[in-house]
Amino acid sequence: MKILTIFGTRPEAIKMAPVITALQREPSIENVVCVTGQHRQMLDQVMDLFGLQADYDLDVMVPNQTLNGLFAKILEQSSQMLEEVKPDCVLVHGDTSTASACALAAFHQGIQVGHVEAGLRTGDIRSPFPEEMNRRMVDGVSQWMFAPTETSRQNLLKENLHGSVHVTGNTVIDALSMTCERLTAGGALASITEKRFSWLDPSRKLLLVTGHRRESFGEGFRQICAAIDQLASREDLQIVYPVHMNPQVRGIVHQTLSARSNIHLIDPLGYLDFVWFMQRADIILTDSGGVQEEAPHLGKPVLVMRDVTERPEAVLAGTVQLVGTDPKKIHGAVSRLLDDQEYCASFSRAINPYGDGLASSRIARVLSGQPVQEFIPASS
Repeated sequence: MKILTIFGTRPEAIKMAPVITALQREPSIENVVCVTGQHRQMLDQVMDLFGLQADYDLDVMVPNQTLNGLFAKILEQSSQMLEEVKPDCVLVHGDTSTASACALAAFHQGIQVGHVEAGLRTGDIRSPFPEEMNRRMVDGVSQWMFAPTETSRQNLLKENLHGSVHVTGNTVIDALSMTCERLTAGGALASITEKRFSWLDPSRKLLLVTGHRRESFGEGFRQICAAIDQLASREDLQIVYPVHMNPQVRGIVHQTLSARSNIHLIDPLGYLDFVWFMQRADIILTDSGGVQEEAPHLGKPVLVMRDVTERPEAVLAGTVQLVGTDPKKIHGAVSRLLDDQEYCASFSRAINPYGDGLASSRIARVLSGQPVQEFIPASS
């Protein structure tokens, strides 16, 4: 069976890296790798970290590209590539323009589609935008839907889709486990990383911030920055914010927060460095989907700057709390975690519902026609 795996962004590459490794171990599968290059610099860092080599690189990005322009370019170029490769299956991940355009191109050519991280839903077609629509479209044309959780499976069953559903856990936990092992093996890599970030103050608690969601552009980011600025008045706290390269994010963040000595505005981190920071953070404040899954695995409290999430399992488990973009709500939630040790510890004791490190091998076994024992969280 010839499987073409396609991805274009850093989060996709992280979550697909262990899948590619698992596919390469299956003798019945020929795996071809394609990148679209949606996030070129950050994508290349992940490719190097996991030792991935692309057989095809569509290099779709141009400055100031619209969503429609990007989608059209990916659709056209992936269609041409599919005619050359002639795969039996196109395997995509998540909810990006790459996933939706390549899945549609495969569908138009009668090629079966596999969707890694299928079934995530907020119920609001515009939140997150355009991700909610992208993942719905991919599931609609997929033959294999690899749902990370039972909740995701139930979302898919309610929609009465034609493909088969398999609960695998999330491959991000596989990638995170692999990276943590590299940081702990022998200690040399962790020591080198620690020296590069020696400006961290060990006497202060660490709040790690990530924020880049399109739906927060404008007023949403102004409110987020107002909350962070207020939190920075605490002498016991240091804040590290790897700022997304999008000008609509960087402009507001640097204008509002650059004067604070205990706020470190740094360039986006490579995945290895970001995992290192997550390991050392006391609290993580984010609007990222992947971080909602990774941080609970590390026992870190997560506050999500969104009003809805397609990952409700961690909220129910008590490892994640939604705080939106209201400055008062963000400030209150972070302050409580900093000041109430028992409350903060309750986040760490909760069970991570997202995976056990075996999701990728389950996906490879399904695609090679082997029997699979589905993922069941330890708390079930």
